[in-house]
Amino acid sequence: MFYNNNEREVEKIKVDGCQITEGERCDYLVHFHLYQNFIELKGEDIPRAIEQLKASMQQLKQRGRRIKCYIISSRSPLSSAAIQKIQLQFYKRYQAELKIKNQIIKVEID
Repeated sequence: MFYNNNEREVEKIKVDGCQITEGERCDYLVHFHLYQNFIELKGEDIPRAIEQLKASMQQLKQRGRRIKCYIISSRSPLSSAAIQKIQLQFYKRYQAELKIKNQIIKVEID
């Protein structure tokens, strides 16, 4: 959930089936200020969610914007140590922050 207390301009894009209609793709992209936020809503298949985020970033990434990726799963079979390892590898490879949660993530738009 994105909180926009400062009333910044925000653009929410439905990626799956709209912005990208073929191949792997995430569910949503939220633009604000200097950030692109790629969001995947997933049951428990975290590896597939990562592939969907990577494919979406490759097609929609804009220069000069910081990238944050979110996987909101209904149930993650991964341990917290495994998630931390995936997050570190993801950042090193794509220069993008990755958060994996089984609940709503609160993001402040500053």
